[in-house]
Amino acid sequence: MKLTINGHERDFPALAAPATIESLVETLGLKGDRVAIELNGEIAARSGWAVAPLAEGDELEIVHFVGGG
Repeated sequence: MKLTINGHERDFPALAAPATIESLVETLGLKGDRVAIELNGEIAARSGWAVAPLAEGDELEIVHFVGGG
């Protein structure tokens, strides 16, 4: 599956329908509680990641939270 993440097209051969945002987060090795995701211009609620389907060509923006002071 080809997805555009933060402006860069990437291929994810391991992701196939019915891929979800949750499965992408796992594939990328991200901690779900430390990222926010926008799918095709809409903020994706974390509570819906397990059922939010991904399709070929979707555009995502992933923002990582970092601590600091």
